[in-house]
Parts: sequence; structure tokens; C-alpha cells
Amino acid sequence: MRGTDTSHQGGRVVVVTGASGGVGRATARAFAARGDKVALLARGREGLAAAAEEVRRAGGEALVVGVDVSDAQAVDDAAQQVVDAFGHIDVWVNNAFTGVFAPFTEIGPDEFRRVTEVTYLGFVFGTRAALRHMLPRDRGTIVQVGSALAYRGIPLQSAYCGAKHAIQGFNESLRCELLHARSGVRTTMVQLPGLNTPQFDWVLNRMEGRARPVAPVYQPEVAAKAIVHAASHARRREYWVGGSTAATLLANAVAPGLLDRYLARTNVDAQQQTGRHDGPANLWEPADGPHGQDFGAHGRFDDEAVGNSPQQWVSRNRGWMGAAVTVGAGILAARKLAGQVRR
Repeated sequence: MRGTDTSHQGGRVVVVTGASGGVGRATARAFAARGDKVALLARGREGLAAAAEEVRRAGGEALVVGVDVSDAQAVDDAAQQVVDAFGHIDVWVNNAFTGVFAPFTEIGPDEFRRVTEVTYLGFVFGTRAALRHMLPRDRGTIVQVGSALAYRGIPLQSAYCGAKHAIQGFNESLRCELLHARSGVRTTMVQLPGLNTPQFDWVLNRMEGRARPVAPVYQPEVAAKAIVHAASHARRREYWVGGSTAATLLANAVAPGLLDRYLARTNVDAQQQTGRHDGPANLWEPADGPHGQDFGAHGRFDDEAVGNSPQQWVSRNRGWMGAAVTVGAGILAARKLAGQVRR
């Protein structure tokens, strides 16, 4: 039946971009545990090979496709490889990204363009490739992996925030078009919090200290669980993961000016820790390329990262209770901001 939820359905064909590490890696494993066939799209050979082995051990079937998502033709060719191998595509997860940690004035034009091409246009090209195969079947789900930063920009990540904002607008436009056409193809977006992934050791970093996620930090499996759920319940336009995401987005809706001042005061320090960045930068080349290293799904923050999110349960089971909890969190966050800004 077109557009139906498939929360208990296994054996689907799933494409995950950015599957060699971090959230993509954890998401590929989560789909595989359901018995799905998982196509792994990324640049890094070591990470893709290790991810494919994890998919097989989890109970899924793996297909490795090396691709740079900023290349539209390469993404189209990758989608065709998946269809040639598995027959069709049921779920496409856009997740691949890159970034630069630096003040805007210290990011070169080519660097800013590269972040935009991978993190924004990579989603556009992935969505276009998925639709080419989904629309004729009148079924399929596209999951855009977003962030709290799709709504709320923060210092030192102007290129990444700009790209995530663009994805948000693009996805809303596409969703309206699909609804107008009464299409059986669905699109949804999952907004994520700070996560314990390897990205903080492989992004281009011009800050004084080592990059880190803004606390509280969640394990990538929390994100993966939300993405798998969204893929099976795509009538929902959006999912928020983590209490920090809900509080940030609601505070931004209620008191964006106060949030500007709060983030200006706190988030430069909150995104770095003592020490110098000495790892690879994956802006132009995959991080595991010259080093032959598999980074896996987890970063270096296991000692503080949490493996569950009560707010995610509320988001999945929203109703009057979920609405009350969410609105309450927004009011409390706005009051907290006001108190801290006045100090």
C-alpha cells in the first residue's frame, strides 16, 4: 500500500551515504540488524570495507560503492549500481557531510564551496538520484539527516550551518511538491544533537584547541535508532533527537536574540578542548585514505556520551504529553538564557 508505515518490515533495500564512519556507520548497522540490504556510499576505502563487514555480521547484505557525493553523475551512477544489484531502492539516507571549524573570515572561498557542495548539494544529488528510481514505483522514503544547526547557527561552523539550513528549506519545498502530486514517496528529516563521532578528529580545524561536540553528547547509535524509525514512519515531516535539540530549537523560536548572545558567550569555548588538532582533514580527501585507518562509528568521547534519549521516545510517541514536555522545555530554556545573558 502506498505511503504505509513499515516499522516491522525487514529485507528492504537501503542506501546510506557517509556510511564509512560516525552516524552513517551506526545507521548502516542498525538497518542491517533488521535484515535489510544496505548499500554503503562514501569515499574512504578502509571505512567502507569495515562497515560492510559489520553489516554482514549484523545480519544484512552489504554493497560497497565508493563515491564523492558532490559529483552528481557519480551519485546517479551509484544509485544505478544499487538497483542493478538489489532491484530497487526502498530507503535513501542522506548523511554525508564535511565541515570546517574556524571563524568565517578564516575559511577560504574554495573551502566554503567544498563544504556546501558535499553537505548541501550532496543531499540534493542523493535525493535526485533516489527519486529517479522511487517515483516510477510510487514508493520509497528519503531521510535527510539534519541537526539542531539546521535551524540555529552557532559560531565557528558557518559553512556547515549554512548547508544544514539549506537542506531544511530544500526538503520542505520537496515535501510540498510530493504532497501536491499525491506521491507515495515520502521525505522526512531527523534533527540531531552533539554526537560522539570521529568527525571532531577529521574535520579541518583552525581553532586554538581540539574540536569537540557541544554537551550533552550522545552516542551515534541514538541517532541511528531515530533514523531507522523515521524511515519506517515517514509521514512525520521531522524528528528531533535529544533534549538539547528540543531545547535549542524551541528557545530559538521563542527568544532568538537572547540565544544569539548566549551562544556568542558560551559556544566558542564549548566547541573545543585543550590540545592541538593533529589528525587528518577530510575536506578534500577521505580521512582514512593516506593513513589506512578505520575510524569506526565512535569518537573519543565515550566517557561522557549517553546511549539513550528520553526526548526521542517523546518525539516518537508525541501527543498531548509530548507537546507539553516540549513546550515546557522551550520555556525553561528561554528563561535560562535570559538569566545567563543578564549576568
